Amino acid sequence: MGGKMWWRSRVRSVNLKSAIQKRPRRPKWLGLSVVAFVLVVAEAAAEAQQPTKIYRIGVLTNAPRASRIEAFRQGMKELGYVEGKHFTLEIRRAEEKPDQHPKLAAELVGLPVDVIVADSTALTNAARNATKTIPIVMQAGNPVAGGLVASLARPSGNITGLTSMSGELGGKNLELLKEVAPKVSRVAVPMPEGESSKLYMKQTEAPARALGVQLIPLVIRQPDNLEPALQSITKERANGILSRLGTNPIQLVRLIEFANKNRLPAIYEGRESAAAGGLISYGTDRDYIWRRFAIYVDKILKGAKPSDLPVEQPTKFELVINLKTAKQIGLSIPPNVLARADKVIR
Repeated sequence: MGGKMWWRSRVRSVNLKSAIQKRPRRPKWLGLSVVAFVLVVAEAAAEAQQPTKIYRIGVLTNAPRASRIEAFRQGMKELGYVEGKHFTLEIRRAEEKPDQHPKLAAELVGLPVDVIVADSTALTNAARNATKTIPIVMQAGNPVAGGLVASLARPSGNITGLTSMSGELGGKNLELLKEVAPKVSRVAVPMPEGESSKLYMKQTEAPARALGVQLIPLVIRQPDNLEPALQSITKERANGILSRLGTNPIQLVRLIEFANKNRLPAIYEGRESAAAGGLISYGTDRDYIWRRFAIYVDKILKGAKPSDLPVEQPTKFELVINLKTAKQIGLSIPPNVLARADKVIR
């Protein structure tokens, strides 16, 4: 009995030893790979727990329209940014009050913000005076003539962005006005006070002479008081209007009412003017500019210097014609002009 049990134990021992010898050994590289994988996972988990930097983007604007800001948000979204997770907006609205520009720019610099978006020549000037280090993405009529950048190709300093070419569009707007109202000869130009308006007039004088048009500049020194300018239009016997009132909705509505009541052909800069009853609007698509702002902001947040980003010239313009207004003031729009319109309001 004892011999039998000894024999069975012996067999089991031999079998166990044999099994151990037959079991394949794990390669050393496999163990190293597992360790490396664990380290990578641990590092990724640690990075995931670290808070992502939320960029603070300052916005200086006169635009009351929410669509402009929404266009910028959409542009950022298309580039992979989520508001609240990757960036926040600090919006300061100047509401066409130049005396507020320095204060609003200083507020953004004091926060501080990582980049400033400035939606006019005057607002860009205010931002530039407030900081020489925070990058500024601008929109300006003529940034070179206005002294904002050294050149479009090499901006220099902390400013880059887009030009709306508003100064150069003065001549084009006069051409359109003459096409729809050939008898126009004395054109009133209501405009806000500032350097950009001076540049606009300077660039529009030569085209006006070529078209046989006399320009009557009317500077609006108090944004909330358009009436003296309207009285001057009547006093100066103007028979056409070239508006530079920009985005101030109160001024635009009042000017449109005055022009239509007095049967004066008028051309405006933004499509919202034609939508509000203006005869014609022609200019840069501002929503497009705001979407392009996001491209510049993205590059700067990723480390690009403003001085290395060329200023972009607009490629998209809009011509909108309001046929209801044309009928109201007794004007017939030529078919060739209608054919060029991006939108016709009937």
